[in-house]
Amino acid sequence: MPQANAEALFTGNRVTLAGYEAQHFGWAVANKVATITLNRPERKNPLTFESYAELRDLFRQLAYATDVKAVVIHGAGENFCSGGDVHDIIAPLIDLPMPELLLFTRMTGDLVKAMRHCPQPVIAAVDGVCAGAGAILAMASDMRVGTARSKLAFLFSRVGLAGCDMGACAILPRIIGQGRAAELLFTGRSASGDEGYAWGFYNRLCEPAALLEEAQKLAADLVAGPTFAHGITKKMLHQEWSMSIDEAIESEAQAQAICMSTRDFERAYQAFAAKQRPVFEGD
Repeated sequence: MPQANAEALFTGNRVTLAGYEAQHFGWAVANKVATITLNRPERKNPLTFESYAELRDLFRQLAYATDVKAVVIHGAGENFCSGGDVHDIIAPLIDLPMPELLLFTRMTGDLVKAMRHCPQPVIAAVDGVCAGAGAILAMASDMRVGTARSKLAFLFSRVGLAGCDMGACAILPRIIGQGRAAELLFTGRSASGDEGYAWGFYNRLCEPAALLEEAQKLAADLVAGPTFAHGITKKMLHQEWSMSIDEAIESEAQAQAICMSTRDFERAYQAFAAKQRPVFEGD
């Protein structure tokens, strides 16, 4: 985040991001739903060094944002993201020594970490090409809405790289299963929208013209819920991967006790008693 932006958006220890001015992608906030638009449609929305870094920094800031409760990420035009820009990223990497290559791969991995550690649910709206690092962005999101014409491809093997990029070997098998993940990561082949839906990569499919609206509606539904508790759910979904069952049960007991101390929990009871629909406020 540019320094001037950061200083303008901090108020004490609270951060507001509705007025954030993105430099390398589109950014808009409406009714506490943020929409990120990868907007280089003439090249199928590839990522650059700069957009990687800005996305990483923005997702880190979201951990402290008070005015964003859910995030939608999509691509302009008819594609989601074609991955790292061949000319702006791949070509320069060929000439870098290994220590500098490691700086780059750690930076890209930090984007996935930032997406997974921000408390807001992240929804990827995936149409058309979703390849390489674009496939990773979709994978790192909490939910995915796709179309029948979506083309999911982890292309790393096709450029002489391993499939273990940005957490793919850890995260993808947990979404679609070990065998299916192995096939995509070894072969680099494209999976259709129907395949991705059948395998559980996409939560739902819709018509391309309705894709963004559908993803934003899903985000709005989450924003209308107990957003503090949603943040706890996201944290536990991530944190429990490395726990035993007994550790997970204890951690969930502690997490649920924290949620029971919120006013949203009290609001839900009062609404139930009054036979009304609860109105959650995220505290």
